[in-house]
Amino acid sequence: MPLSKKERATVAVTGVTGALGGRVATRLADHKVPQLLIGRRPELLPELPGAQRRGPASYADAGDMRKALSGASTLVLVSGHRTGRRLEEHATVVQAAIAEGVDRILYVSLVSAGPTATYLNARDQWMTERYLAGTEIRHTVLRAGWYTSTPAALADEEFVVRGPASTGRAAFVTHEDIADVITAVALDGDDRSEHDGATLDITGPDALTLDEAITRIAAATGRPYRFEPETLDEAFARRWRQGITGEQIETWISWYQAIERGEISTVTDVVPRLTGSPATPISDAAWWPEPKTARGVR
Repeated sequence: MPLSKKERATVAVTGVTGALGGRVATRLADHKVPQLLIGRRPELLPELPGAQRRGPASYADAGDMRKALSGASTLVLVSGHRTGRRLEEHATVVQAAIAEGVDRILYVSLVSAGPTATYLNARDQWMTERYLAGTEIRHTVLRAGWYTSTPAALADEEFVVRGPASTGRAAFVTHEDIADVITAVALDGDDRSEHDGATLDITGPDALTLDEAITRIAAATGRPYRFEPETLDEAFARRWRQGITGEQIETWISWYQAIERGEISTVTDVVPRLTGSPATPISDAAWWPEPKTARGVR
């Protein structure tokens, strides 16, 4: 059977060696979509049907990124790590995509992105969103909710999660649901899409306190996870004693405080509306990381 126009269009995906980008690439391969998998270390990229491994290409290298993007019609741009130059790096990728004739960009941002967001990462994401809005390329902003798996990764060796939040709520969402939404938008590859120019907040089905979320994680995994709230002073002092850098301390404390201030508590219908399936509750999450595996946490 001949491939449809959507199936013929080549999708470039970044962040494929990560938990989210890898899931997106696998889903697109399942749909027989030709792909360009882009990474700094192409030897680490997976081998998927219909996919070419491109690189080495870092977000900051315009020349290498242009070579990697050659032939793509859609770019799934998974946000890079916080480096202090995230906006400049993302802008380099966007300009490389435009120079290579990429038709549209699907940018994976973060729920609560804004210029005064409490969570520091959300501020960086907002700046990239504004940069994209100032270009003429077709684009969709996919604001990923905070991962269901993150509290488990934040736990210590005794499965305790500690942080300065108590009553605030978050609509945690699984990697699988986010990847399903991104895939659905990527497959809508017509010349015009209802998602062009849209900002989609991808959330889980419930807004839970950290204590509620971690209690459900414990039940789902059979491990004794528990949450212990801290004051801001306690949160700072403990991390400083552990040898965590000031930047990491600031980032993680801002993560907890964004929850406490209710900045990520809104529940949306994006997952069921775009995938046709309800958002996955914490109790049904497909996988759980080991404790002490969150980035920047010992």
